[in-house]
Amino acid sequence: MNSALLTIRNLRTQFHTAEGVIRAVDGIDLTVRSGRVLGVVGESGSGKSVTALSVLRLIPKPPGEIVSGEILFDGTNLLTLREKEMQTIRGKRIAMIFQEPMTSLNPVFSIGNQISEMLRLHMKMSRKDARHRTIELLEMVGIPSADRRIDEYPHQLSGGMRQRVMIAMAISCNPEIIFADEPTTALDVTIQAQILVLLDQLRERLGMSLVLISHDLGVIAEVAHEVAIMYAGRIVEEAGTEELFSRPLHPYTQGLLASLPRFDKAGGRKERLQVIPGTVPTLTESLPGCKFTPRCGVAIPHCGLEEPPLKEIHPGHRVRCWVAFGEKSP
Repeated sequence: MNSALLTIRNLRTQFHTAEGVIRAVDGIDLTVRSGRVLGVVGESGSGKSVTALSVLRLIPKPPGEIVSGEILFDGTNLLTLREKEMQTIRGKRIAMIFQEPMTSLNPVFSIGNQISEMLRLHMKMSRKDARHRTIELLEMVGIPSADRRIDEYPHQLSGGMRQRVMIAMAISCNPEIIFADEPTTALDVTIQAQILVLLDQLRERLGMSLVLISHDLGVIAEVAHEVAIMYAGRIVEEAGTEELFSRPLHPYTQGLLASLPRFDKAGGRKERLQVIPGTVPTLTESLPGCKFTPRCGVAIPHCGLEEPPLKEIHPGHRVRCWVAFGEKSP
């Protein structure tokens, strides 16, 4: 078993709004192992991105606040560090690839300038060395004519190329962990596959860990070693990828898998998509039991009364569900 590089314990992140307190991350436990890919899956609003931003201490305050928990990285609780100490970790040892490159890249600076700035800040390189290394990084992520493209601006690149620039920036300081937040969402299917392959190749080549955040289990299945399913700010199921796909235990996970596009093998026809009824609950609500109960087709009375713990059912396979535990209606 690969050693734990990052351990999150009982993390709670909230946002104070006019409508009330939004419990975006509500007591989660996660482990990122050295050299492995952890997939974090859930619908919009489930708390995936907030979890990553919490690790990097990028939650805007106000209105956001990390109210409790531990984020242990290399034996240090990141939540106890001063901002100046956190700056030596953020970007250098733990990096992030954001969902939409055009909102992350500065439109008035060339892509080379933006990557070189990271190298000069964290790696203390000279301007000349940083430019040379930037060209190498652009070539590494598959950008052709890197010595020319280095002086181009974000608007001159396609969506796929901009995402490659974000990846180059993320790996520039040889981080130990990269969080990739929906890195393929805005790209067409062909480019999505290329980006996923690139991320996995870089992980192996550089020996880093990858946390891949997505709403799409199909994307996660391509590269993840372990998968954590998030719903309404909680982890509801966690297992190895093969185990989770072959034996999903939580009704929400089963619903996500059933909603993946499939083709009829005999006639080649696309099967009708199944949907999960309802929507993710408003995170200002304080539901007494399992948060998935209103949308669940197999819920029993106990589900609406008491929230189940995250319990190991099979080795390495944990789930938060009374029905999966074997409880039945009276």
